[in-house]
Amino acid sequence: MLAGTDDRLQAGAGAATDVLIVGAGLAGLFLALKLAPRPCLVVSPAPLGQASSSAWAQGGLAAALHPLDSPAQHAADTVAAGAGLVDPVIARLIAEDGPARVRDLVALGVPFDRTPDGQLALSLEAAHSHPRVARVSGDLAGKAIMDALVAAVAAAPHIELIEGARAEALLQDVHGRIGGVILRGNNGRPFVKAARETVLCTGGSGGLYRVTTNPKEAQGEAIAMAHVAGAVLADLEFVQFHPTGIDIGRDPAPLATEALRGEGATLHNSDGRAFMADYHPLAELAPRDEVARAIHAERAAGRGAFLNCITAVGEEFPHHFPTVFAACMSANIDPRRDMIPVAPAAHYHMGGIVSDLWGRSTLDGLSVCGECSSTGAHGANRLASNSLLEAVVFAERIARRLRDADLSEAGASSGAVTPRLTGPDMLELREAMSRHCGVVRAAGGLTELLNLIERLEAGCPGAPQLTAARLIASGALARTESRGGHFRTDFPETGAPERQFVFRSDTLASKVIGDKEENPGGTFGCQLA
Repeated sequence: MLAGTDDRLQAGAGAATDVLIVGAGLAGLFLALKLAPRPCLVVSPAPLGQASSSAWAQGGLAAALHPLDSPAQHAADTVAAGAGLVDPVIARLIAEDGPARVRDLVALGVPFDRTPDGQLALSLEAAHSHPRVARVSGDLAGKAIMDALVAAVAAAPHIELIEGARAEALLQDVHGRIGGVILRGNNGRPFVKAARETVLCTGGSGGLYRVTTNPKEAQGEAIAMAHVAGAVLADLEFVQFHPTGIDIGRDPAPLATEALRGEGATLHNSDGRAFMADYHPLAELAPRDEVARAIHAERAAGRGAFLNCITAVGEEFPHHFPTVFAACMSANIDPRRDMIPVAPAAHYHMGGIVSDLWGRSTLDGLSVCGECSSTGAHGANRLASNSLLEAVVFAERIARRLRDADLSEAGASSGAVTPRLTGPDMLELREAMSRHCGVVRAAGGLTELLNLIERLEAGCPGAPQLTAARLIASGALARTESRGGHFRTDFPETGAPERQFVFRSDTLASKVIGDKEENPGGTFGCQLA
């Protein structure tokens, strides 16, 4: 490593690492295991298994595993939930590959719930036409999957680990090829890690919001780094708010899994009245965006919102939903007898870094997987439990592409280290994002938010959280309609379906991604940023 001038670090030609995986959630660890025997290096910001949203996933993994279900129906449900913006090719791909990836997880030791005759027990979640969500102990799917992957990674000789380091920037040569990353360790000093192929699996951006179910550290760094490097991004305005964050003042907010509503739990206001039928014919099983807006409306009207599981789950709560039960009891709420106060919480970023069918970004040497990617699978409103599915499907596809590939090397590369927003300024940003770019939005609030970001950038130029927040807010302001998770009170109607693509004005718009066979959607309409 050579220290560059000012805030830049440089790496010479020649890569010490073959495949560098940034992020150690489900996408990153599954990819690392599937790469065997090709050597790879996994970077985790915390001890393995302790810093990913994957471990907090409660609902499970959706796949067409029941004899009466089919990948075609799963794909159709995915397209329908996405409010006109899901790529049907990608929906079919993840639905068709899903059962095989569940079997992979079973082989790794994930103890999915079983029926008395030994079949996988499948639950129903909102907007699914069949029960198809494989769970573990009701609401422990994420933790159980991550526990199995962590154990497998620890035993895998081809995987090297760096724990306690965060990626701060991409290394890039004069031709635009990505050559690795700049990391910052626990000692606070940045260092470079060169690689032939870099894969970003860093999760989402929920930590940009004051109320979120994500780790607070998930602040959209991947989209910020990729944007600075010139990668094409897409659909950044689409942030999914989980309807039922448990409203007990925790940061991040505990989650009351959607499976509770699948079991028959109902939503009530402070008057005790069940209100969802007033907002949607599917009531509690309406798509997430509809339920989130209904809860937001009840709370805004001063009536509050509460999840009633007393009859639907009752005394079985500690055994069927132990995570939710423990969170409630820690706040002196007994869900067997008390209703659970709930509020919408930033949960999943449906937009991200554009990827083709094989996980390639628009930059040579850079692949993306999981929540930080934009594959076209989720559109404007992710179908419940499709996030874990997308992560494992694309991780396997990236591994299949890279496992025996002859990878090129970048030339001499460099990247800029930028300051991070912290303390009161970060809290101010989070509160403004929730207030102005949350469940409901309008031009006035979004403009106020962008003005705040501009002011904060003057004191902390280049901060990745501000870059990510600006991209999300700018996308929300530019989309003058309401669709899926994006609702504008000043533009409540839905227009013609159109994805928003973002690229830097100094990059080639023509180099978007793939070819017509890999990207049947054809030419992208792009927004300069």
